[in-house]
Amino acid sequence: MRYLSIYRPESGVEGGTPDPEHMAAMGRLIEEWSAKGKLISTEPLTPRDRCARVRLDGDGQFAVSDETVRAGGFAFLNAESKDEAIELCKAFLKVAGPGTCEIRQVLEFAPQPA
Repeated sequence: MRYLSIYRPESGVEGGTPDPEHMAAMGRLIEEWSAKGKLISTEPLTPRDRCARVRLDGDGQFAVSDETVRAGGFAFLNAESKDEAIELCKAFLKVAGPGTCEIRQVLEFAPQPA
């Protein structure tokens, strides 16, 4: 099963430049999970001061807001269960530092016959 993990660093942590030791530890984790087939892809996200949220208001007009969610990055994980995805995120947080990971299973639908 595939899971999306969105990492939200604690307040004040977002947007900083990690030190070389931290980057090396993260690189080792990415290499290990990639080799085991647990990591599909991962990328950092820009700080929320450079983001926007767009929504359709009730009157059909689009509204743009600066009320974005703080997020440090995302990862698509390959896990056998939600429990395994949780354990992967716990291991990630030990390397990434203070924050939370929101985990959502990516729904997979069987193709419909033509």
